[in-house]
Amino acid sequence: MKEERTRVTCGVLLLCFTVYLLFAFVSYLFTGAADQSLLYVDEHLQWDGQIVAFNWTGVHGAYLAELFINNGFGLASFLLLFFLSVLSLSLLDRKIMPLWKAFIYTSFGMLWFSIALAFSVQPFLKNSFLYFGGKEGDAVCGWLCTNFGGWGTFIILFVTALVFSIFAFDCVLPYLKNLFAKREPAPVVESEPLQGSVEEPVVGQEDGPYLAEEPVENPETEPEEPFEPEIPEEDDGNETNGYDGGDSDDNAGENIETIDDGFIIENTSSDDTLSEEERKRILDEQGEYNPRLDLPRYKLPPLSLLKTYPNENVPIINNDEQIANKDRIKNTLQNYGIEIDTVKATVGPTITLYEIVPKPGVRISKIRSLENDIMLSLSAMGIRIIAPIPGKGTIGIEVPNEKPQIVSMHSVIASKRFQEENKYALPVALGRTITNDVFMFDLAKSPHLLVAGATGQGKSVGLNAIITSLLYKKHPAELKFVLVDPKMVEFSIYAALEKHFMASMPDSENIIITDSSKVISTLNSLVIEMEDRYKLLMSAKCRNIVEYNEKFITRRLNPNKGHRFLPYIVIVIDEFGDFIMVAGKEVETPIARITQKARAVGMHMILATQRPSVNIITGVIKANVPGRIAFKVASQIDSRTILDASGANQLVGKGDLLYLQNSDLVRVQCAFVDTPEVEALVEYVSNQQSYSMPYQLPEYKQEENGGADAFESGDGNLMRFDAKLEEAARIVVQQGRASTSYLQQILELGFNRAARVMSQLERLGVVGPAEGSKPRKVLVDEMGLEDILLRIKQS
Repeated sequence: MKEERTRVTCGVLLLCFTVYLLFAFVSYLFTGAADQSLLYVDEHLQWDGQIVAFNWTGVHGAYLAELFINNGFGLASFLLLFFLSVLSLSLLDRKIMPLWKAFIYTSFGMLWFSIALAFSVQPFLKNSFLYFGGKEGDAVCGWLCTNFGGWGTFIILFVTALVFSIFAFDCVLPYLKNLFAKREPAPVVESEPLQGSVEEPVVGQEDGPYLAEEPVENPETEPEEPFEPEIPEEDDGNETNGYDGGDSDDNAGENIETIDDGFIIENTSSDDTLSEEERKRILDEQGEYNPRLDLPRYKLPPLSLLKTYPNENVPIINNDEQIANKDRIKNTLQNYGIEIDTVKATVGPTITLYEIVPKPGVRISKIRSLENDIMLSLSAMGIRIIAPIPGKGTIGIEVPNEKPQIVSMHSVIASKRFQEENKYALPVALGRTITNDVFMFDLAKSPHLLVAGATGQGKSVGLNAIITSLLYKKHPAELKFVLVDPKMVEFSIYAALEKHFMASMPDSENIIITDSSKVISTLNSLVIEMEDRYKLLMSAKCRNIVEYNEKFITRRLNPNKGHRFLPYIVIVIDEFGDFIMVAGKEVETPIARITQKARAVGMHMILATQRPSVNIITGVIKANVPGRIAFKVASQIDSRTILDASGANQLVGKGDLLYLQNSDLVRVQCAFVDTPEVEALVEYVSNQQSYSMPYQLPEYKQEENGGADAFESGDGNLMRFDAKLEEAARIVVQQGRASTSYLQQILELGFNRAARVMSQLERLGVVGPAEGSKPRKVLVDEMGLEDILLRIKQS
């Protein structure tokens, strides 16, 4: 059945037989009485091909209908057609549902309905030729009624159907819980609007509360249904249960205060945690906190926004290509005296993995050394040898397919694994592996990513795939993005999500950050946000954001003490190498702090670059960013810079990548998401109900750290820039060389002052670190230097 032609042939034949049975069963309902006298001889059902039956499908159809319906399971036999349809379509590579699930549903349904029909219908139609439950159902029903009576049989049927439904259908259990839930009307308390409530801004908070706005109505198109059911609105009529409860310390002396979702509670505790009595009272009145009720009418995007491609879930298998490659691999190895026992091929969307088992005594290193010879014999763009494959006693040779297959974003988002995944905090569906399985990872466990690759090899598409995955899974209340784009065109398409998924500083003009000075301010603002979150975790006695949000959801934390639900924040910096060259330590330092500490408070960083050099991907960054994605690079040195291993230089490009996590390398074909698909997704989200403003990051003032004309030295002291700094910087950039002795000679400075100026140039990112007796490297050109000097003057 592994042969495609065999599968298709069997699928077509089985589908035709299913249609034949359907006509036979339907016809039996009208012609069964007439055919029964022809089919029974001496009270035994006989198959006589000589008689002429009234059934639409002839005597054979009449016999099968009598066998399955009257002698079998009655009208429940129609369910058999469902299983046969699923099986035939599965053979035709059109999977409706897993076969094991279809078999269980069909088996239970035929048995249960046959008994139920025999119990409820058959007693009233005793003179009918048709056994509605079949003889099997009639026999079981008779046994149950004899042993348990009529009411006992009814209870057994009801309980078995209920238990099966609970395990088979996800919607049943929530419905039952809601059906038996305690329903008490919330007390109505009339009072004047208070500071910190949803009607009036908190004192000192200039921008007002973080409220929801109605969606922009589009009369031409109606929003489509989401994957998940819409969350119902609260009975109180509020459109938001608050994003930040507001810092209500100013109201500590009031007798009543407002909780974050607008409900009025008594101020019975001044601690960070609510008393158990108060917590139980709030839970009885309001239930658990639901962050999605901030935007109750928000719907997750539908699958119809993404493009579909023919056979997107099934790899294209070329048997002739496989056989030829196997023979070439065997012949090449035999030419060098290496005998092979077996060769097995696993076909993926762009790569085929050939697993070979060499005969005993063959050294693996000898096969590794023949990589170029094997590539020559296969006439391949590039191959990759895995010797040995971890966990297997085989050696892998990855060979590009002659006709690579597009892995669509639709195929991975619509996959069962992505749709049913509920354990990942930040699920990312990146693409498909060489075994054609959907590859997913949890960004929250990663916890930071370094994405690198040469120009045009799929890096930007990979970033869009990550963002798209998160938009399809997360509600705006649960996730915020900070997008940094020096090229000004990659992330501009997401600007319309400003009031849904974006975070920014209060004075930010553009939601997508493109200017280097704004990057520095935003990164330092994120550091302040990180520290503020750690203070909240500390006061709540929690170790991470999961524990903290769980406490807040279960109403254990007092919102009047500044506690609030914390959304995840994902920071994506494209071409961060440009910022490193322009701003140097001013960018690298906050990046290092965020990657070192921010995981526990739900802040995760994705750094992307097309220049994987040691000047850009420094040791500090590599040490704090364990997750790596490498697209095709030009050299083995670049591959080792990204992954600490070779292999990225042997990729075939166009989305072919290596994912590194916990020392394991996985080859993945990145899902392709086109610009029109992203535009449709953004338009769908932006037309829905939104907040009144982006998620506000803390304000960062440069004066707090000494201003732009000062910097922090290694010992923590602030140092002013030297008066000769600008002149020294221009000379260094123009001459392309930098050393302390050179500055002494040109600027007629003493050694100590020249060393101090050189240190400040390094701090600004104009020159690189000292390399012994060699001159320092100049990291910026004249244009980049002008940006640095302008920033200093403006400050």
